[in-house]
Amino acid sequence: MKRIVLASNNAGKLAELQAMLAPLGVELVKQGDLNIPEADEPFHTFVENALAKARHASRYAGLPAVADDAGLCVDAFGGLPGVQTAFYATQFGYTKSDANNVRALLEQMQHIDNRRAAMVSTLVAVRSPEDPEPLVAVGRVVGEIARAPVGSNGFGFDPVMFIPEFGQTFAQLPNAVKNANSHRGRSAQAMLALMRERWL
Repeated sequence: MKRIVLASNNAGKLAELQAMLAPLGVELVKQGDLNIPEADEPFHTFVENALAKARHASRYAGLPAVADDAGLCVDAFGGLPGVQTAFYATQFGYTKSDANNVRALLEQMQHIDNRRAAMVSTLVAVRSPEDPEPLVAVGRVVGEIARAPVGSNGFGFDPVMFIPEFGQTFAQLPNAVKNANSHRGRSAQAMLALMRERWL
C-alpha cells in the first residue's frame, strides 16, 4: 500500500480523506505521526496555502503529500473568513475552537439577512517537494448560515451550514451522505480522478 503524508493533524480531515481516497489503496499518514512540524500559511488563497503545506510535508517525509486548505466564504463579508476560518473566533477575543468559531459567526451575522455562504476545499497533491505539476482539486458547496447550530455530526461550521438541497445542516446528515456531497467530498472525488489519471 502506497503511503501519502497528509499535511494536517486534523483527525476529522484524516478520517474523511482516508475514506474518500480508499479506492486508490493508499494509506494516509498524519504529518504529526512523522514528527513533521506544521507549515507556515502566509498566503491569502486556499491554493497557495495548500501547495505550501504539501511541499513542506513532502520535503520532511520524503513521500508524496496531500494538503487540504478549506474554509468558509461568507458573501456578506466579501468572502471572508476564507483562509482564516480556523482562527475566526480569535479576532473577537475568543480562544480558537470550532464551538467559538460558530458562536462568533452567529454573533457577527445576527442582523444580516444575506446568509449565503460557501464551504470551499482546495486539495493539492505533490509527488515530491519539487513537483512541477501539482494536482489541484477544488470542491465548493453553497448554502446558508443557519441562525442556530443544528446537528451533532461533523466538525467546524457543519452545525450552521444549512444545505437547501437536503433541507438540513451538514451536521445533521449521515456521514456517508455528507462525505459524498461536502466541499471536501467534492474535492476528494476530483483528486481521486486526477491521481488515477496522472499518478497511477
